[in-house]
Amino acid sequence: MADLSHRLAVARGDMPADLVLKGARILDVVTGGMLAGDVAVADGIIASVGPARDGREIRDLPGLVLVPGFIDTHLHIESSLVTPDEFARLVGPLGITTAIWDPHEIANVLGVAGLEWALDAARAAAIDIRVMLSSCVPSTDMETSGARIDAADLTALRGHPAAHGLAEVMNYPGVIAGAPDMVEKLTAFADGHIDGHAPLLTGEGLDAYAAAGIRTEHEATSAAEAREKLAKGFRILIREGSVSKDLDALMELMDERLSPYLCLCTDDRNPLDIGEEGHLDAMIRRAIAGGVAPHVAYRIASLSAAEAFGLRDRGQIAPGRRADIVALGDLAACDARAVWSAGVELTPERLAAQVPPAPIGRDSVRAPAIPAEGFRLAGNRVATPVIGVRPGRILTDHLTEDIAPQQGDKRPDPGRDLARITVIERHGINGNVASGFVRGFGIARGAIASTVCHDHHNIACVGVDYDDMALACGRLSQIEGGFVVAEGGRIRAELALPVAGLMSLAPFEEVRAALERLRDAARALGVVLPEPFLQLAFLALPVIPALKITDRGMVDVERFEIIP
Repeated sequence: MADLSHRLAVARGDMPADLVLKGARILDVVTGGMLAGDVAVADGIIASVGPARDGREIRDLPGLVLVPGFIDTHLHIESSLVTPDEFARLVGPLGITTAIWDPHEIANVLGVAGLEWALDAARAAAIDIRVMLSSCVPSTDMETSGARIDAADLTALRGHPAAHGLAEVMNYPGVIAGAPDMVEKLTAFADGHIDGHAPLLTGEGLDAYAAAGIRTEHEATSAAEAREKLAKGFRILIREGSVSKDLDALMELMDERLSPYLCLCTDDRNPLDIGEEGHLDAMIRRAIAGGVAPHVAYRIASLSAAEAFGLRDRGQIAPGRRADIVALGDLAACDARAVWSAGVELTPERLAAQVPPAPIGRDSVRAPAIPAEGFRLAGNRVATPVIGVRPGRILTDHLTEDIAPQQGDKRPDPGRDLARITVIERHGINGNVASGFVRGFGIARGAIASTVCHDHHNIACVGVDYDDMALACGRLSQIEGGFVVAEGGRIRAELALPVAGLMSLAPFEEVRAALERLRDAARALGVVLPEPFLQLAFLALPVIPALKITDRGMVDVERFEIIP
């Protein structure tokens, strides 16, 4: 009551505001008009827009434009390879004031303890991080994760202040079939927000998925797919990550009529791309350059996103809304000059003052040591399934190639762009090792390996030289997880990710520099993919069509079964 009384007094002009932003124009994301006047803030909430106001702090912003803070509606902070406080330091100054995080990467490694850490880390961040509680740990029964989380575990965490709903429901076949564990989770969160994940799902299957109460979806990769999902009641989260890039394919939807039902998300984006291109700000720039009306682009990035996730307190520069505000030099450039989160400016000092919880998940890489001969692939059939990489997509092709065994081994063939891909269970549970073939990396020498391997986060390795593959995988255990490039019996580049084998404890500037070295080292092996490590990570995710691999073997995702 005291806060509201104070805010009303500021709105009436009877008391000075905590903060007044003067001299800027204000974008109205509802009408598309430009407003003039002061923005007065009290207790982190906008009290008035327009009338001149006094304030304890006055900021003159002549020539700038104020827009609502941007909302990333679906991401895995772990894929930024830094801890949540560093993520806030990285993206907050770009205008992101709210991030909706599914921490299912660390949950798959550490279980409930990983979710609890994520919730506490979210509360400590300088931007507002909302945590969706991970619905599929593991994502399927066709892989070995470090943990398993059931409905009772999730229900126990619902009351945490940072918890916002049930995270992306990836096991869409289980939903459609009415699998008891999925029904239990969906029922437990029926009165809250449930996020979706249903790549290429259509027709009656999509009807069943929507009937489960799932309302948002980020896996649409074509306008036709997105339109069907919109017609079935889903809000579409347009994704532009480091691997899956869907903005161009869906940009035609970004008009006045459909914009209330669209949002933006990054899903998985690393510091290299954020540093070189940006985050949601890059999506906004590209959309406007592609012909999207500026107020529509900013509406999708703020108000539409807030309404899609039930965040009724933000998304518009208007009285009563949270003071999440971005000051831009130019709408088309989306060049943030200053950013406020709940009325607090995200200055370097504010970002440096974050006090995160202690890191967890150290020494979580407990993989068996695999000798060079362990990467051989036996088999007497010439016809061989091959994962076909689609650059810029996490969808893959299910290819078949004739690969004749030689002395009991189907060897990699760089001349045909047929590389070995191996997944090694690293949680210390069963020591599984599975190998297959992948096409699309262009790798001609050596090996690359990673513990960022969705969603189970076992070790994934692609290479054409067994000795280098063994070296790279062994090195991952020594550095507590991360990324490695090996060639000619030497480690050429690496990045340690000691927090659950997923996140660095270093500043994002150091992580970005290490990624640049890794990219250069991978290119020296002949790798042609722009982001080979995240592309590699998605080759092990058995809920994305069409062919994937886990520690249990090659997975035909369309049949949802392991290939014998």
